[in-house]
Amino acid sequence: MDADELLKRYAEGYRDFRGANLSEANLIGANLISINLTEANLTEASLARSDLSRAFLMEAKLMGAFLYGADLSFVKLKGSNLMEADLTKADLRGAQLANVDLAGAKLSGSILSWVSLYRANLPGVNLCGANLNGINLRSANLTGANLNWTNLSGARLSGAKLKGAQLNGVKLSRAFLNGLNLEGINLSGIDLSAAKFSGAKLHGANFIGADLTEAQMRFTDLEEANLKNADLHDTNLRGAHFNQANLMKTDLREADLRNADLRGANLNLANLAGADLSGANLQGAYLWGAELDGANLTGADLRGASLRDASLTGANWRDAILDGAVMPTGRLSCV
Repeated sequence: MDADELLKRYAEGYRDFRGANLSEANLIGANLISINLTEANLTEASLARSDLSRAFLMEAKLMGAFLYGADLSFVKLKGSNLMEADLTKADLRGAQLANVDLAGAKLSGSILSWVSLYRANLPGVNLCGANLNGINLRSANLTGANLNWTNLSGARLSGAKLKGAQLNGVKLSRAFLNGLNLEGINLSGIDLSAAKFSGAKLHGANFIGADLTEAQMRFTDLEEANLKNADLHDTNLRGAHFNQANLMKTDLREADLRNADLRGANLNLANLAGADLSGANLQGAYLWGAELDGANLTGADLRGASLRDASLTGANWRDAILDGAVMPTGRLSCV
């Protein structure tokens, strides 16, 4: 079947073109709303600016297809192959893309809000500047993907693979990143407010100047991470691991740091006013000039910690262990 025959039959009211061979067909600007192209061969077909809204394209072959600016809203693409396809500026709002292969595809500037890409194969995909607000990317393969300046606010990324992904200027506020392995990732200056990181592996990650206000980071691995100047006020960091982490000048006001592991961490000039550090391990931590007014340090272990010039007005020290700690006056505690 060629493009002319398909358009003629479509104009006559026919909609079922399952299994059609339309390889390299020219369908630029075609109106194909609600068409059924399930299992069709559209390899390297030209579909730029075409209207395929609400179409059925399950298990279709769209390798190398040109879909620039196409309307693919609410289209069903489950299990289709879109390797190397050009979807630049395409409208994919509400599309069903579960198990789709988008390896090497171009999605720069495309609209993917509230789309499901569950378990999609997206290595090396170009999503630069795309709007992925609320997208479902659980267990998706985004290895080496270009996510620069992408809007991933509210996105579900639990179980996704992001090794080598480019994340400059990405927006991740309210995103679900629970349990992800993001060791050594660079998220400096990124908006991660209210993001969910519980159980994530962030060893050696770069969060310099990042906004993590009200984030959920319980039991997160942040060993040797760099959080200098980051905003973590009102963040849930209960049971998190910060061994040797850099938290210099970090805003931790009202943060929940109960039972957190902060051994050897650099908290110099950090703001911990009102923070809950009960049961926290601060052995050998550096707290020079830190703000601890009103902080709860009940049962905290501060053996060997340095609190030189720290502000401790109204702090709760009940049952805290201070053996060998250097107090604000510079004197060594022998408690």
